[in-house]
Amino acid sequence: MSFSKILIANRGEIACRVIRTARNLGYRTVAVYSDADQAAPHVRLADEAVHIGGSAAADSYLRVEVLLQAARKTGADAIHPGYGFLSENAGFAQACLDAGLVFIGPPPSAIEAMGDKALAKRRMIAAGVPCAPGYLGEEQDDARLTEEALKLGFPLLVKAVAGGGGRGMRLVREAGEIKQAIVAARREAQSAFGDGTLMLERLIDNGRHIEIQVFADAHGHAVYLGERDCTAQRRRQKVIEEAPSPVVNAALRESMGKDAVAAALAVGYRGAGTVEFIVDADLKHYFLEMNTRLQVEHPVTELVTGFDLVEWQLLVAAGQPLPAIQADIKLTGHAMEARLYVEDPYAGFAPQTGTVRWWRPQQALLAGVRIDDGIEEGSEISPYYDAMVAKVIVHGRDRNEAIRRLRAALENAPLLGLRNNGRFLSDLVNHPAFRAAAMTTTLIDQWQEAGEALLQRPLPGDEAWCVVAASLAMQNGANWRADSVAAFDMPLRCDELTQTLRVHPDRSGQVAVTLGGQKHLVRIIDFKDGKLRFEIDGVTRTAVAVKHQQELHIALGGASFVFHEVSPFPGKDAALDATRALSPVAGKVTQIQFAVGEGVKEGQALVCVEAMKMEMWLTAQAAGTVVALHVKVGEQVESGALLIEIELEDEKET
Repeated sequence: MSFSKILIANRGEIACRVIRTARNLGYRTVAVYSDADQAAPHVRLADEAVHIGGSAAADSYLRVEVLLQAARKTGADAIHPGYGFLSENAGFAQACLDAGLVFIGPPPSAIEAMGDKALAKRRMIAAGVPCAPGYLGEEQDDARLTEEALKLGFPLLVKAVAGGGGRGMRLVREAGEIKQAIVAARREAQSAFGDGTLMLERLIDNGRHIEIQVFADAHGHAVYLGERDCTAQRRRQKVIEEAPSPVVNAALRESMGKDAVAAALAVGYRGAGTVEFIVDADLKHYFLEMNTRLQVEHPVTELVTGFDLVEWQLLVAAGQPLPAIQADIKLTGHAMEARLYVEDPYAGFAPQTGTVRWWRPQQALLAGVRIDDGIEEGSEISPYYDAMVAKVIVHGRDRNEAIRRLRAALENAPLLGLRNNGRFLSDLVNHPAFRAAAMTTTLIDQWQEAGEALLQRPLPGDEAWCVVAASLAMQNGANWRADSVAAFDMPLRCDELTQTLRVHPDRSGQVAVTLGGQKHLVRIIDFKDGKLRFEIDGVTRTAVAVKHQQELHIALGGASFVFHEVSPFPGKDAALDATRALSPVAGKVTQIQFAVGEGVKEGQALVCVEAMKMEMWLTAQAAGTVVALHVKVGEQVESGALLIEIELEDEKET
C-alpha cells in the first residue's frame, strides 16, 4: 500500500490543503484542472498538473477515465478525492483500485453502504444507532411518497438517497407542499448525482446539527475526535461550524462518539468519516447520514485536537495504524470556521461571478487564525463550481475569544470585486441567538422570511461616503495638491442609494466634504497598493480600497461597498425594462415554464438558472405575452444575458 506521488482529483481550497500536507510528508503531488481553472492557485502549487477537460464539472472533474489517464501519464500511484465531486462515488474508488492505485479514502463497499441514505439508515437501525422515523422504501411513485408523507406528519424532509451537501433536499411543512417538493428534489438529485431516488424523514424541528469526526484504520482500530456543531445553516447549507459544540456535555459527547464509531465499524470503514446527527431540545440524538470523506469543516477539529487529519488520511492509506488511541484525544479551547461565499446574503444568497480585485488573507494571519483558500487577486470566479472560495478558521481559549478573533479576521481579510458574505458572517456570530447557542438549522431561513435586520443590506455610513468623495476629488491620491480650490457637487451611488456631496479641496490637500448638512474634514494621507490611509475629523484610519474603471471598491469597518460617480446623463438602461428578461446569474438553464406566444402574469416564474448549487428563478416583471425566447434547457448563459422578450399588456392596448 506504499505510494510516493498523489493525484488530487479536486480543485480550489481543498486541493491546496491536501497538497500542502502531502508536501510536508515528502510526497510529490499532481493537480488536475478544467478550462476554467487553468490559472487557479492549486495548479501552480502542485509539482505537476494535467488538463482534464471543459469548465463544467461533468466535462472534467467528474470524468473517471480522464482522471485515471492523468494518474498514468504522471506516474501517480495514489488518488486523493478531496470532498465533493467523486469523493463519495464508490465506482470511482473501485476504478482507482482496479487501476492499481491507492484510493485515499474508505473502501468502495463502505462508500456504497453509506452513500445510499436509505440503506445506511437500515444498517444503523440494525447496529442499534438511534434514527429519526422515515420512509426508506423502494416504491418511488409520487402517490406512494405522498401517502407515506401524510403518515409521517409534518414537518418532514424529502431527501435524495445519493449525494450530500444539501442537494436534492426539500423541507415540507404542510400537505400542499408535498407534490412540488418531490418533483424538485427528484429533479435536483438526478441532475447532481444521476440518481433521483428519494426517501422521507421526519424533521426534528428546531434541532441542532451535530456531527462526530471518526477515523478507522486497516487494523481494526477506530476512534472519534469530538464533535462539530454545524447548526448555523441557510437552505441546508452550512455557514458556521464550531468545535466543541456549546450544547454538548461530556456524557452526550461520549454517547454520540460511541454510536459514531459503531456506525463506522458496521460498514467496515477505513479512513476519515463524519457521522451526522440531529439533536433535539431534550439533547436526544438521531442519526442523519455518514459522509464518507473529509469534511469542509475538518479544520476546527484539527485546531481543538492538534492533529492534522489529512496526515492521518495518508498514514491510514499507507497501511499504518492510527497515530493515537481514544485516550490520547483531548479537546483544547474552542475553534470556529466561517465559510466565505461569493454570494449576496441580502438578495436571497444569490451566487456571484466575476474577478477578485483584492484578496490578501496573509494580513489576517494573527495568533489563532488560519485561512484555507483556493483563490488569489485576479482569479475569475465562474458559475461552474461551488460558491465557497475560502474558509476563515480561528482558535481561542474559549468561545467568546474565538468569536472575537473570527470577527477580527473577517475584517482584516476583506474580499473585494464580488459581493460576498463576509459582513454577514461577522454579524451572524455576533447575533444574540448565536452567542446564546440558540441557533437551529432553519433559523436563518426564518429570519430571511421575516425580514430580520441581519439580512438587510447594510448601508455605508457618512465616513465611507466622505472618504470616497475625498479620494476621488484628490485623483485617488495621485496628486496631493488640488488643481482648483472651487467647491463642487459630487453625486455618488452605492447600490440603490445615491447622495450628492459638496466637496471643497484646499491647497493644503485637505478636503471639506458636506453631507446632509454636516461638514467633515478629510485628508488623504496615502493611497497605494490597495491601502487607503486617511484622516477624518482629526482621527486617522486605514481602509482597503481598489479602483476599477469607474468603480471604487472599499472595505471599511468590517463592511465592503462599491461606489461610483453618477453621470448627469443617465443611460438608456437606467430604468428596469420589463420587456427584456435578463439572466439573474451566470449558470445553466434547467427549466423553462412557458412557450412563445403564451401570456404571463406579473411575478410568474419563467426560467430557472442553476449556478453554484442554487436554483435562481427569473420572474415576469409585468403582465404580457412572450414574443421571443433566446435560450434552451441545458444552455450555459452569462449574467445579464437576454433570455426572454415580452410584449406588455398596456403596450398592446395602445
